Amino acid sequence: MKTLFLQAPSFDGFDGGAGSRYQAKREIKSFWYPTWLAQPAAMVPDSRVLDAPADEISVEDSLKIAEGYDLVIIHTSTPSFPTDAKFAELLKARKPNVLIGLVGAKVAVDPTGSLTASRAIDFVAREEFDYTCKEVAEGRPFESITGISYHLADGTVQHNPPRAMIENMDDLPFVAPIYKRDLTISNYFIGYLNYPYVSIYTGRGCRSKCTFCLWPQTVGGHRYRTRSAANVLAEAKWIKENMPEVKELMFDDDTFTDSSNMERVHEIARGLGAMGWTWSCNAKANVPYESLKIMKENGLRLLLVGYESGDDQILHNIKKGLRTDIARRFTEDCRKLGVTIHGTFILGLPGETKETIDKTIQFAKEINPHTIQVSLAAPYPGTTLYKQAVDNGWLKENEAVNLVNEKGVQLALIEYPHLSKQDIFHGVEKFYRAFYFRPSKIWEIVKEMLTSWDMMKRRLREGVEFFRFLRAHEA
Repeated sequence: MKTLFLQAPSFDGFDGGAGSRYQAKREIKSFWYPTWLAQPAAMVPDSRVLDAPADEISVEDSLKIAEGYDLVIIHTSTPSFPTDAKFAELLKARKPNVLIGLVGAKVAVDPTGSLTASRAIDFVAREEFDYTCKEVAEGRPFESITGISYHLADGTVQHNPPRAMIENMDDLPFVAPIYKRDLTISNYFIGYLNYPYVSIYTGRGCRSKCTFCLWPQTVGGHRYRTRSAANVLAEAKWIKENMPEVKELMFDDDTFTDSSNMERVHEIARGLGAMGWTWSCNAKANVPYESLKIMKENGLRLLLVGYESGDDQILHNIKKGLRTDIARRFTEDCRKLGVTIHGTFILGLPGETKETIDKTIQFAKEINPHTIQVSLAAPYPGTTLYKQAVDNGWLKENEAVNLVNEKGVQLALIEYPHLSKQDIFHGVEKFYRAFYFRPSKIWEIVKEMLTSWDMMKRRLREGVEFFRFLRAHEA
């Protein structure tokens, strides 16, 4: 079947779910690659990936494009599901015989609710959906395809047996050729990455048990299944040769630097260094100095690090597997080696108080990553955090659909007897102001702006967007 893999139109500034982790409008406009759609698209001949938010394609124009396909597979999330289902209904009204399927964590954890929400949705793919999409596109009968749920003729929902996890990750084709074929590379930018960049996965799953983290608890699992170093380096070489405009590679694995994986990381780093790559990755704040040194000497520029909180009890509550003293030592090691850090923090996690919010703000100022992102605790269905919140009365069941408002701004949903939603929500603005409105941090950013005219223009644009974000939080 002629197949379209679609990131449907959404609220202005939606970035495609930030690698499926953070499904809200960011403080500064940014776009991540739709890797989870590009991967199955690479397995389906003559398919196309359409990223409507990044390309700024309207609902009407997206519908006109989708009408030309027999099968449309939409990546959805808890916040975007209502608009994605509406898009499916509009498309069915125009082309009743089109087959429409949804993929993503939302439908993986709630296949029945997703299907009963709209008859326009013909099927949903649970678990890892790469081969599922391929088999649907080949026209196989639904009853023969594992990992899908679908409507039967009488309106009931059929759940086929689950699909086994992919074990040999090298069997998956490269996604970069699909990026080049279908996407406008210049549309993808992140405030802390060199522009233009490309992000890919070198493995799936995460051994960490963080209670709030969506993808490992819903689709990827807690076993870290990796591509071989040779396979990763072959794709890096392809990008170098075929996408020469790319200035940085970003490895978007949940934890690229997992301790079980460091020899492979060293091998990949040395291969990247030999190619002359500048690269970045997600990391836990516990990478040994010796490994950091090897990575830095071979092109590592930045680590995206989830600190989450400056309070050890909160880190224990969320099963982070980390203490603040280890995070401090790691951060100092990065500073000594010249590795830039983009640090992420979350307010409103179990155990949060006004005092711990202040403690985390102080912690962030002391360790002083170059840039930060502050999020609100997001109780996505399918996560331990969601179950905890419902069981303890911190959140009403099914309220997680309101994770963002109509403009895509993340909302505080969890509240505690001692800490209101409003206190948590406004803590984000307080955090940003305390961190960035310091003379030392302002001077640090000004010096960076003076390095080039491109950086000057970029930071000025981001500054305007950032102040708009702060005003939204004041409202």
